[in-house]
Amino acid sequence: MSTRLVVNADDLGLHPRIDEGILRAHAEGIVTSASALATGKNLSEALARARAQKLGVGAHLTVCSSLEPAARPSEVRWLAPGGRLRKNWREFAQAWLGQLIPAEEVLLELRAQVARIESHGVKVDHLDTHQHVHLLPGMARLVEQLAAELQVPLRWPLELPRLRWARAVPAAAKSVVLSALSTLRPGREAKRVRAVGAAQSGRLTERRLLRIIDALPSGDVELMCHPGLAPGVIAEDPSWRYGWEEELAALTSPRVRDRLASKNVTLATYAELSRA
Repeated sequence: MSTRLVVNADDLGLHPRIDEGILRAHAEGIVTSASALATGKNLSEALARARAQKLGVGAHLTVCSSLEPAARPSEVRWLAPGGRLRKNWREFAQAWLGQLIPAEEVLLELRAQVARIESHGVKVDHLDTHQHVHLLPGMARLVEQLAAELQVPLRWPLELPRLRWARAVPAAAKSVVLSALSTLRPGREAKRVRAVGAAQSGRLTERRLLRIIDALPSGDVELMCHPGLAPGVIAEDPSWRYGWEEELAALTSPRVRDRLASKNVTLATYAELSRA
């Protein structure tokens, strides 16, 4: 069985320099898809350029990173106290697992995010979540419900923990937890697409990318990535430090494209997976 690979860049619409890198990775490299942050400050321009380049777009659903909600703040008071989503995935997880956030508010906000993206003339072709929070107990049910309503696939990170991940603490600990959670919940109504690259988020060098390609399973797979031009300080999360430009270099590397060809890997969009 052959491999069809969606190479999906996260965080479209968050920052002009990140958007520039994503669009360049599509025009000059192997990126076929992007996930848009509905409440990103650069969303409108980013989606207009994505449409012009015929870049596949999904919804990068978020319930953290200090962003404003897409729903009216009065309707998501517990999800976005003070009119802002919680600072990071840890703070959200603590509140969610502590039953401080009603599920109805989360679903309302996620639907509002999809609606905002599609209001720009873009048809959302898949769902995933910022920081993979849909793997948390109880969250998976909500996001799968939305994916089934929209009849689009859902990213499902699925990688076995490896010893070398320990070099990237605390990112390694998070990756191990997420990988364990992803194996616990059986599939329901939504179509899941196996995703790789979570352990290398923000650190996807050419060497690591070639290693991932060599280990790709057959069938439909997503490689998640974060190309960009270094944005400096991101107001929503000043501590955020990814290797955006290193990932851009890896995703536009001729060696990477040659390796895909040698392995008979077909690049695809989520829309193409759905049509098949």
